Amino acid sequence: MIRISQLKLDVHHTEDALKAKVGKLLRIGEDELLSYTKKKQSLDARKKPQLFYVYTVDVKVKDEEAVRKRIRKQKSSNIQFQPKEKKYSLRASGIRPLAHRPVVIGTGPAGLFCGYELARLGYRPVLLERGASVEERMEDVEAFWRTGLLNPGSNVQFGEGGAGTFSDGKLNTLVNDPLGRNARVLEIFVENGAPKEILYQSKPHIGTDILAKVVRNMREFIISHGGDVRFHSQVTDLVVTEDITEDEGAGRLTGVIIRTGQNTQEVLDTDLAVLAVGHSARDTFSMLRDRKVPMEAKAFAVGIRMEHPQSMIDRTQYGTAHDPCLPAAAYKLTANLPDGRGVYTFCMCPGGYVVNASSESGRLAVNGMSYHARDGINANSAVVVTVTPKDYQEADSSVRESDPLSGVEFQRRLEEAAYREGCGKIPVQLFEDFCKNQPSAGPGGIDPQMKGSYVWGNVRAVFPEKLAEALTEGIHSFGSRLKGYDRPDAVVSGVESRTSSPVRILRDETMQSRIRGLYPCGEGAGYAGGITSAAIDGLKIAEAISREYHSCFR
Repeated sequence: MIRISQLKLDVHHTEDALKAKVGKLLRIGEDELLSYTKKKQSLDARKKPQLFYVYTVDVKVKDEEAVRKRIRKQKSSNIQFQPKEKKYSLRASGIRPLAHRPVVIGTGPAGLFCGYELARLGYRPVLLERGASVEERMEDVEAFWRTGLLNPGSNVQFGEGGAGTFSDGKLNTLVNDPLGRNARVLEIFVENGAPKEILYQSKPHIGTDILAKVVRNMREFIISHGGDVRFHSQVTDLVVTEDITEDEGAGRLTGVIIRTGQNTQEVLDTDLAVLAVGHSARDTFSMLRDRKVPMEAKAFAVGIRMEHPQSMIDRTQYGTAHDPCLPAAAYKLTANLPDGRGVYTFCMCPGGYVVNASSESGRLAVNGMSYHARDGINANSAVVVTVTPKDYQEADSSVRESDPLSGVEFQRRLEEAAYREGCGKIPVQLFEDFCKNQPSAGPGGIDPQMKGSYVWGNVRAVFPEKLAEALTEGIHSFGSRLKGYDRPDAVVSGVESRTSSPVRILRDETMQSRIRGLYPCGEGAGYAGGITSAAIDGLKIAEAISREYHSCFR
């Protein structure tokens, strides 16, 4: 195999043009080229409006040695023969027997991918999901957006697929990946119905519409390989034995208690449970604190959603109006303020919608979502500012900085303020009025694009003044780099409070809690920040289990 990198073509090129360029670089005729596979595609917009796609491709030819000799004198660093590539591999090598089937708590990306690999290896996992199946959940969420009546057990945060199901479905990650886990995550997505293009795009995304189908297919795979997926099954407590030495831990898990109905409980015996509950499982966090599971408050970020015309973002990023050969343009912006705080954009949704992402009565949170086509008229992104345990205590002196759930209470106060400001609807405001701390009466040149009802008001009033001023400074800073970003009629909404988990559930080098057999996992446990990183963490837990335990049961 031959790998060619830095292969640049105009964005309007055809497949024949790419094929011809491969042949020209390798100095071969069309009959000598057996096949080529795209390994990477990125967009070069440095000379906008002249734009290029840049490829890395793997090529198979009839006589590789002849090609090697033919181009030897070129000494091109862009051509590699037999490139080495790390292929992810996971097999069950553990020898310790399991008395019971492993349990995975939560079916967001972390739990779903962990369960998927455990099922493939023959562990027959039991996946427990407090919310509904993705099909039922889609109906519940649409009903909430239409009527405003919240189902606390099935919403944007809870249900099969996790919070990421109602997002842009972005799959790029900054996780260092020497073992090929990222590639494996993308392969699993494609195996279950995602577009093959995500395997090579530099910024792959799926979209809520396709992601829901992929999640359903992953569930069917798990079941077909001997696993179970149980919905409306919330874990409300752990069964822990304390006949364990201090050196080994703080107890050993022997089961979980599940609420399966209004007044119905069940004890499920298990040797191990993967705790992949997601960043919004606040009642579960409280149970874990009561159970003295080691955990700590961590920094996260809060802020607003900000909307601009997608055409404005396209012109700024591409130097031209939207071209059908180009994806809806994205951006990523950061600012370091004089007081040391960081303000940055997060979960940017090209051609997307702001959504009501609430999960608790009397509290309101927003998120962003795109469909696969990303063809909405607005772009939106979270603009957030970092907050720390010190901020939680400053906001409420009754909250102890050492309380592991102090960040949860901070989130709740902001969400209660947002709910009051919008009377249960998403509060929205013009950026000009956000700066002046005055309510808005209606739109300027941008109509909000939202899933769920909204009302004009004063979003700034939701925040402590220190945070509101930091957001204002950050947005003005962004405007100096992305023209029009701080335009007066940009639409602001809030509150964006679920950027990541406010807690970290501690685990050791074996990936277990001090309660042995309990494996904290994913974004809710504080070890990930997005769909792909959460899925990767799910693979890590599957690896840890497969290294220690045999897939057969006593």
